[in-house]
Amino acid sequence: MQAYLSIYVSAALLFGSTCAIGQVAVKPETVATGLQHPWALAFLPEGRFLVTERPGRLRVIEADGRLQAPVSGLPEMAAGGQGGLLDVVTDSGFAQNRTIYFCYSEPGPGTTNSTALARARLSDDSRRLENLKVIFSQKPKVGSSAHFGCRIALREGKGPNDGTLFLTLGDRFSRKDDAQKLDNHLGKVVRIGKDGSIPKDNPFVSQPGALPEIWSYGHRNGQGATLAPDGTFWMHEHGPQGGDEINLPQAGKNYGWPVITYGENYGGGKIGEGLTAKPGMEQPLHQWTPSIASSGMVFLTSDRYGPAWKGNLFIGSLKFQYLDRIELKGGKVVAEHKLLEEVGQRIRDVRQGPDGLLYVVTDSPNGKLIRLAPL
Repeated sequence: MQAYLSIYVSAALLFGSTCAIGQVAVKPETVATGLQHPWALAFLPEGRFLVTERPGRLRVIEADGRLQAPVSGLPEMAAGGQGGLLDVVTDSGFAQNRTIYFCYSEPGPGTTNSTALARARLSDDSRRLENLKVIFSQKPKVGSSAHFGCRIALREGKGPNDGTLFLTLGDRFSRKDDAQKLDNHLGKVVRIGKDGSIPKDNPFVSQPGALPEIWSYGHRNGQGATLAPDGTFWMHEHGPQGGDEINLPQAGKNYGWPVITYGENYGGGKIGEGLTAKPGMEQPLHQWTPSIASSGMVFLTSDRYGPAWKGNLFIGSLKFQYLDRIELKGGKVVAEHKLLEEVGQRIRDVRQGPDGLLYVVTDSPNGKLIRLAPL
């Protein structure tokens, strides 16, 4: 029998001399176990779930927690190290078109690989992928098993910037200087249409020598991406030793890596000139030193946990194995609260479900799908 944990969270937020205190009680409920290094979570009709496993499997989880056999029809992957099957999202019209988007490490010549983004139809019986099409492939391919990035944010609606996909792309670790160059996709955020087309208002469409998919650059390894309630694109990225960052990437802006960073080389020592700021390069909204190894990212928009949590940002910590609840005021982080420390596993992804509740997957050989149930 599941031994439910009760977590009582005291949230204190100071506004000048006023202290507003709220208390929320939740329990982590294990929905499913037996997942091998799950990386991302999406939601299907009838209370079911779609989960990626990094070794290269896509699984449907029934509402009662039963794991179905892996979905067939996935492309070939360069699974190993940090690579494999990574993020997945469902189309807003999934109930009608059954379309999903997923990113993964795509093999190239020899031992090279890069991040790719594909779309496909999940069959009516949810057992296979149909009409698979790769709509973006990162260039160049590199001989590396690290820093794939690979978080997707899907902007729906009918506005001029809607119906597009943002995709975070890592610098591949060995090619960090390329994050400052516009002739490649390393260390970038790209923005494309759902069919792989290039939006005409992308910032570098008309710039000679620049790749037109690029939205922003100077990133290291973004493993969290989401849209805020107002539609703003947010992401976070891994720093080196220190300097994990939350950023709000804007069109054409340079976010500094590796020229500026709050981190240092592994084992110590400054990176480049050891700068944390430079004209023409954007500062992060927030940074963690030491690094928390951030992963997964979502804004809570529901009322299921009461007013104390609504509008908060939630980010997983791989290194310290907790879910970070982040309070924001005036565009700044004003408080952080650690959740799910008792679970004892790395939090890889966090999403808000159709029921308004938060769900996480834990990165482990015996990974879990967990629901945060309010008491």
